Amino acid sequence: MSHYIVEPVSGVSGAVRVPGDKSISHRSLMLGSVADGVTEVSGFLESEDCLSTMKAMRALGVRIDQIGPQAVRVHGVGLRGLKPANHALDMGNSGTAMRLMTGLLSGQAFDSELIGDSSLMKRPMERAAKPLREMGARIDTLDGKPPVKITGGSPLKGIRYDLPVASAQVKSAVLLAGLYANTPTTVIEPAITRDHTERMLLSFGCQVDAAHGEVALTPPTQLKACTLEVPGDFSSAAFFMVAGSINPKQDAVLTITGVGVNPTRTGLLDILALMGADLRVVNHRSAGAEPVADIEVRPAQLKGIHVPEPLVPLSIDEFPVLFVAAACAQGETIVTGAEELRVKESDRIAVMAEGLKAMGVTCEVLPDGIRIQGKPDGKVFSGGTVDSHGDHRIAMSFSVASLRAAAPIKILDVANVATSFPDFPGVAASAGLNVSVRE
Repeated sequence: MSHYIVEPVSGVSGAVRVPGDKSISHRSLMLGSVADGVTEVSGFLESEDCLSTMKAMRALGVRIDQIGPQAVRVHGVGLRGLKPANHALDMGNSGTAMRLMTGLLSGQAFDSELIGDSSLMKRPMERAAKPLREMGARIDTLDGKPPVKITGGSPLKGIRYDLPVASAQVKSAVLLAGLYANTPTTVIEPAITRDHTERMLLSFGCQVDAAHGEVALTPPTQLKACTLEVPGDFSSAAFFMVAGSINPKQDAVLTITGVGVNPTRTGLLDILALMGADLRVVNHRSAGAEPVADIEVRPAQLKGIHVPEPLVPLSIDEFPVLFVAAACAQGETIVTGAEELRVKESDRIAVMAEGLKAMGVTCEVLPDGIRIQGKPDGKVFSGGTVDSHGDHRIAMSFSVASLRAAAPIKILDVANVATSFPDFPGVAASAGLNVSVRE
């Protein structure tokens, strides 16, 4: 089992570019596959998660060419052109891919089965399956978890669905099934979640109306192929935002270039600003339907806060590294309303608390969050061994902690970092971190 050895360093500086956005890369393959014509995608994230989606779409009869570094060409087969796979579709470690594919495959005429790695096979799937069944889909899970078996051929009807928990994955699964419904589909969100699906559907010519927490999709007769540019992944940039904020090298500037700054994804910017971070979003531009910018980060004395709950859904994937920032802040940081963290690749609240405590940080797990007592000065983390439990974001978060560690940190079970950030050690090294991979 591979692990990281992360040595303490004097600081970070310079400029880094993070890989393409994982959420957008998944969606580009799925929607490009059921569009009419050829969709070209640049900036595509060639990570294990996205390659699992590519392999699945190919198994469903779609030709996808990798035409260059981070560039793919998807030969769409139209809304009704997918073919049955002759085996279960393995979605690897990706909950996003499995839930979205469940929606997409619910409207097909053939049967499908979705499986994943050992981590994904333990994750809950009923939140997506339930509204899809209301639309008429026939979906079976095993005690609410994968394998997900979809019996094709059922006509789907549009529904008006109130999301019980804010979830972009469930919303997107319903909208993708809505492509095949006989009437419009509306999803009502209790809080705003990432809107990459809605933006991309518009790029493919689908009528989607979003306002006041409601997203309505009118079933199209076809999707039209387009050209897509995938921006840098904000969740991957988050590690460097925190690294620059807790940087012991005073007066240093760390710049993350070409980052997607979709406002439904950037809750971490608001949270860090409330904590006193010095983050400057500059050089605004666009990559198709998605806004892009560079983010400059300077060291700052962070202060603990009670994270406003409306910001939680807008930063759900960034909380592991935020907990590292909280450990370096003056005073107490409290996160509540984050139940979603308990059903990610790991129970991220419990696993982060375990690692923080192992390195001398005082924290308390709450039913829906965590309370962290910060230590603002000097070496916050003792160093030692932490177990990522196979969760890529936890492995990378504790790598950032090395900036304020008294001794090296050994991080166990890091192979899944490749699911979202294939060359994390190399990019981290370019900023000044010292992450080595050991077997």
